[in-house]
Formats: sequence, structure tokens, C-alpha cells
Amino acid sequence: MSNGGTNDGRRRFLTAATSVVGAAGVVGLAVPFVGSWNPSARARAAGAPVKINIGSIEPGQMITEEWRGKPVYVVRRTQEALDSIGKLDEQVLDPGSEVPQQPDYAKNEGRSIKPEYLILIGLCTHLGCAPMYRPDVGAEDLGGEEWLGGFFCPCHGSKFDLAGRVYKSVPAPTNLEVPPHSYESASVVVIGIDQEA
Repeated sequence: MSNGGTNDGRRRFLTAATSVVGAAGVVGLAVPFVGSWNPSARARAAGAPVKINIGSIEPGQMITEEWRGKPVYVVRRTQEALDSIGKLDEQVLDPGSEVPQQPDYAKNEGRSIKPEYLILIGLCTHLGCAPMYRPDVGAEDLGGEEWLGGFFCPCHGSKFDLAGRVYKSVPAPTNLEVPPHSYESASVVVIGIDQEA
């Protein structure tokens, strides 16, 4: 009969030990599982704002950076390029940028915060090809009109002016998109953070 008391003690000990080990195992599995719900560092970085140093861009030059997996075009426009924008109002589909392809602070003739700098998502609004930067005024015929510089999509022939506005009678339905952006300083623009009003 004394063995029954020993077995009861062992049974309680084994039950408690098994419960503790089981609970530790559940916690050990739950922590990585719950942690997997959080976005990875790569995913967080993909949506994070991007700082671009624009101080060394020469007038007429374009640089390309990446934000959220998309190319971002930054063009430093010349005075000649700025002067050409208003001349094309009759040739572009949405001269007043009425279709919301830009933040409100970029809903102006140059579609920019600072007239000198044009910042666009470098994807054609037709099928997402990357339009080529063609600043060369008077270039070979690109569809009948006098070419005053802009962007040309070789995939299907869509054309955009130096404000990213789409020409009439091309496959692209809307202007190139202007991403949210702001200026941290005279030489640093931040893509992904809106300019404060």
C-alpha cells in the first residue's frame, strides 16, 4: 500500500513536468509564429521614404532612383524646358492636371514643388513600361508635332512633355504620376513624404 503513495507523488511530478515542458513548447512555437506576422526588414524598407541628393544634377540632366520598387525620375529642367511647357497645352490631353496623378501641391503648370525639379514615377500609364528621357528639342519626328523635349515610351509610342503630361492620341490614358515628396534641404528631396501645406 505504501507504493500507491509513491506512485501518486510520481504521477503528480510527471504531470507537472510534462505540463511545464508542453507550455514551454507552445511558447517556443508561438513566438516565431506571431513574429512572422510583422513585415520583414526588406518589406519595411520597400515602403520607407527615400532621400535623394539632387545637388549635383546638372541642368537638363535626369537621374533615376528607386522607391517602393518603382523607378523615380528626377529631372533638373532648364529655363528653356520650363518655357516650353505652356506652349504644349493644346497638344496634351490633360493640360491642367485634372486627373489626380499628382499631389495637390504639384497641381500646377510644372507639376512640381520647385519649378526647376520634376519628380515622376518612371512608369508609362499605358502598360507600365519605362519611358525614355528625351530632352533633345527638335529631335527626329516623334509623331508629327515639333518635339520640345520630354519622355517617349518606345513600347507603344506614348509621349509625355517635360511636365510628365501625356500627349493626345497616344495609348497612355493619363499623365505620368508625381509621387508624394518634400524637400529636406535645398539639395535633398524625400520621396514618400508629402510636402506640408
